[in-house]
Amino acid sequence: MQFLNKVLAKKLPKLKLQDSDLDNIGLISINGKKVTFEEFSKMENLKVKGNLDLRYSTVKELPSGLEVGGYLWLSGSKIKELPSGLTVGGSLKLEGSMITELPKGLTVGRDLDLRRSTIKELPSGLKVGGDLDLYGSKIKELPLGLTVGGHLYLDGSKIKELPSGLTVGGDLYLMRTAIKELPEDLKVKGKIFISKGMEKTFNAGKFKSKVH
Repeated sequence: MQFLNKVLAKKLPKLKLQDSDLDNIGLISINGKKVTFEEFSKMENLKVKGNLDLRYSTVKELPSGLEVGGYLWLSGSKIKELPSGLTVGGSLKLEGSMITELPKGLTVGRDLDLRRSTIKELPSGLKVGGDLDLYGSKIKELPLGLTVGGHLYLDGSKIKELPSGLTVGGDLYLMRTAIKELPEDLKVKGKIFISKGMEKTFNAGKFKSKVH
């Protein structure tokens, strides 16, 4: 940014650019270096050390083999597809994005935010290190082998049953769902929350002590 300001200062002495202005001139900051949107999209196996905040950005494509050390935030962006092999060390926030599906091999170190997203399916074997929030999403079923390190929020979702082998490291939120029973091999370290209206039809089985 300092170099760019010096160049522009020759023609526009009073102009100084902030990071928030980069998108308007077709540039993005990656690991402290300013590159064009086209250059960014073609950087295969790119490793971003910190966060990658592309909210409301006009960037249209992410590079293949992308690895983000911090969070990746795509709300309101023009990006329609996630690259295969995407790794996010922090949280992946897709609420309000144009993403319609998640790639196979996706790794999310912390939270995966899919609230009110248009995504309809989760890839098999998905592992989320933190919370998985599906509030108001279009997802109708969970994949086999799903592992959630934190809380799993299903309240207000279209999911009607839980898959075999589901592991939840935190609490399981089932409010305002059509789920009526829990699989025998379910693993939940925290509490299980249901709505008052679900009590009459909900079969908690051996997890009765965890249900609230």
